[in-house]
Amino acid sequence: MEAAALAFATAVMLAAAHLYVIFYMPVSPGGGVRVVEIPKGASFRVIVSTLEKAGVIRDAANFSLAARLMGAVKSAKAGEYEFNLSMNTVEVLDALVSGKVMKHQVTIPEGYNLYDVASLLKEAGLCDEREFIAAATDERAAAAQGLPGPTLEGYLFPDTYVMEKGMSAVEIIGKMTQRFKAVYYSEFDAPSRERGESMSRVVTLASIIEKETGAGAERGLISSVFHNRLRRRIKLQSDPTAIYAIRGFDGNLTRKDLLRKNPYNTYVNYGLPPGPIANPGRGALRAALFPAQGDYLYFVSKNNGTHYFSKNLREHNNAVNLYQRRIKTVKQG
Repeated sequence: MEAAALAFATAVMLAAAHLYVIFYMPVSPGGGVRVVEIPKGASFRVIVSTLEKAGVIRDAANFSLAARLMGAVKSAKAGEYEFNLSMNTVEVLDALVSGKVMKHQVTIPEGYNLYDVASLLKEAGLCDEREFIAAATDERAAAAQGLPGPTLEGYLFPDTYVMEKGMSAVEIIGKMTQRFKAVYYSEFDAPSRERGESMSRVVTLASIIEKETGAGAERGLISSVFHNRLRRRIKLQSDPTAIYAIRGFDGNLTRKDLLRKNPYNTYVNYGLPPGPIANPGRGALRAALFPAQGDYLYFVSKNNGTHYFSKNLREHNNAVNLYQRRIKTVKQG
């Protein structure tokens, strides 16, 4: 009897020691880091194989046993994980079950259009470019968000976002449009209603202002020029509106480009284009609603990031000649 009891106790101790090794022995007590991406829909067998190949776990069979004992087989979540090799099996499973995925900060600059945003997200490895463009240009998407559409151009609010790999284009777009609505309705909806301006018109004008200048102090003056032109039924003649319809624009705007007939080109059409040409930030939205006071009708780049503003065509032509001549002089010198 004593021998049997001793054998049983020994077996229990060995089993306990084995389970301790399975549950609590790290792969490398000295640490080290592995980044592992678990794809959506992956079976637990694939997850275990992926972790073993990455060196995050010691043994696939033992890890699977621990997962079954902990009831974690059906609870692991997809995503991108950063595992420290000093983590034990319990800690690895806890990360997978709780979905402690890596977070990525992504900043969407003011004035990016939806194609720029798609390219930026692709470079960050967070979203397929074509998937994002398709989702952002789907007419149903704007309607679903309660936005004036027909695309989500203008409503992907420029800001810094925390994202995860594996998010769908629709999820990412949802974060951006929700941010837009939070800002717009809290700061700009009431004044736009007071002025009888629709959201679409405010955002469209703001997007043009955003593309025309990077100097925040000038936004109000740029806005006043466009407000004055709209009031007097003068074409806006904004280069960025002509550029917007040119996919793959090479940076060289020609006279032919300015005469292209498309709904966005304000050199050939009166009034605002049919929708935004970029995603404006707070400053441009504010400028669209609160233009500076003045009678300016023209502006020309001074080639230093700012503009010269004129009240009549003669003054404007003089300014154009001055700054165009300066460009030529610099190039020749």
